[in-house]
Amino acid sequence: MDVLIYPLLVLAGFCAGFINTLAAAGSVISLAVLNLAGLPLDVANGTNRVAILCQAAVGVGRFRKQGKLEIRPHIGIILPAVVGGILGALIAGQVSSMVLRRSIGVCMALTLIPLFLKPSRWLEGNPEREKKKAGLVQMVTFFLIGIYGGYVQLGVGVFLLTALVLATGLDLVRANAVKLLIALCYIVPALAIFVMNDLVRWDLGLTLACGNMLGAWTATHEAAQRGTPFIRWLLIIVVIASAIRYLVF
Repeated sequence: MDVLIYPLLVLAGFCAGFINTLAAAGSVISLAVLNLAGLPLDVANGTNRVAILCQAAVGVGRFRKQGKLEIRPHIGIILPAVVGGILGALIAGQVSSMVLRRSIGVCMALTLIPLFLKPSRWLEGNPEREKKKAGLVQMVTFFLIGIYGGYVQLGVGVFLLTALVLATGLDLVRANAVKLLIALCYIVPALAIFVMNDLVRWDLGLTLACGNMLGAWTATHEAAQRGTPFIRWLLIIVVIASAIRYLVF
């Protein structure tokens, strides 16, 4: 393998970590580079989880330090997401790649609707809804998102952000923090399942993780400085690009 793939993985990891922390779908970049390194899609999918785990840990730590993240109020949605993530990792590989690509594209396109309708929901949050405990609908929602994230990870942040903003009333900055916390919790058991199935290349995964962590560290600073409007428009751009990629190409 060409040694140049390692600095390329660090660069791809930085871009993916930055985008994943502020928006979502950064795994489009990391999966493409892992494929370029010669990994089949299933191994690339597992190897990418190493970087996502490290990225989420850095992001959660930084958001906690900035006072943007509380853990206890969100236990009711974290637990269903973790159970879903385990189930998703167990069924990984059962769906054809073409069906998966098209379904991701359709879901991304549908996600654009709430991004443009009543943008104040994304920018200001809903304090009254935020105070309410997670109900059955929210638990089921995050369970299903967890299944998707455990299976493929790519684009799961879009669905987590949409659910967190519209269902729990968080603004985008704090929703991003909770998104990373949920990802951190379900990726731990999901990664273990991929490791047991021999679907992880540790040398490439840890190299990618170095870039992801640096990207996540940088992104948390940008989130605090620029606020929710910047994140919302970055999310819109990433979602449109991802939808076009998976529906057209």
